Amino acid sequence: MMNCSIKIDNVSMRYGEKLALDGVTLDIPEGTIYGILGPNGSGKTTLMRIILGLLKQTAGSAIVCGYDSTRDQMKIKEISGYVPETPILYESMTPSELFSFIASIRRMDEGTFRRRVDALIDAFGIAEYINEFIGSLSFGNRQKVAIISAILHDPKILIVDEGINGLDPRSAKLFKSILTDMRDHGKIIVFSTHILEIAESLCDHVAILYNGHIVANGTIADLRNEANAPSQNLEEIFLKLTNADDIPEVARYLRDEIEH
Repeated sequence: MMNCSIKIDNVSMRYGEKLALDGVTLDIPEGTIYGILGPNGSGKTTLMRIILGLLKQTAGSAIVCGYDSTRDQMKIKEISGYVPETPILYESMTPSELFSFIASIRRMDEGTFRRRVDALIDAFGIAEYINEFIGSLSFGNRQKVAIISAILHDPKILIVDEGINGLDPRSAKLFKSILTDMRDHGKIIVFSTHILEIAESLCDHVAILYNGHIVANGTIADLRNEANAPSQNLEEIFLKLTNADDIPEVARYLRDEIEH
């Protein structure tokens, strides 16, 4: 198996006048769950789409397992899976049809496909919906279909953008266990979430994006040291490093205004 890493070097991305990413540099080794955290609009999804080769950055480079994201999109597509924040699926297909279609474009042999898809359908509890139109499914079940679609071919790299949204507690626990197992088998998971407790319990490393910049990068212990907060949890560290630790004062101010 090839040695694999993701190397983001001084990447910037501009949408017209807006600078979504500004000189982002990251080195993500194989066998890692790497959390990308940040407030809405901080550039998380943009960065993930650049890694996948879905967006071409304005400046800098993104090398994914030796492939350049601006030139080798098809190679990156072969080795990656993507769970977006909102499932983007063929609504007029059934999950069964979608999984078979994915197996064909991924060139999976029938035996491997059938073994994997049956196990995943059973694990996520969607057997009763397998022949229903995807457009008729609940958000949570659509998310399960998106997850199965992303991991069916056992990708080397999995990009998860808020992918636990909408899952019931059992399915969320199952997905986190799958991510941990993939990590233990040398895969790379780049994981974005706004639920900081999940990031703290799941991620080996965390990068915090704020206004397009990396303001912190390292293990949870590294972030505690950087924030000079050895006893604080990730939520408190996150708020401190993104200049949002004045929330209690703001809440008190609002209460005073309401009461008066």
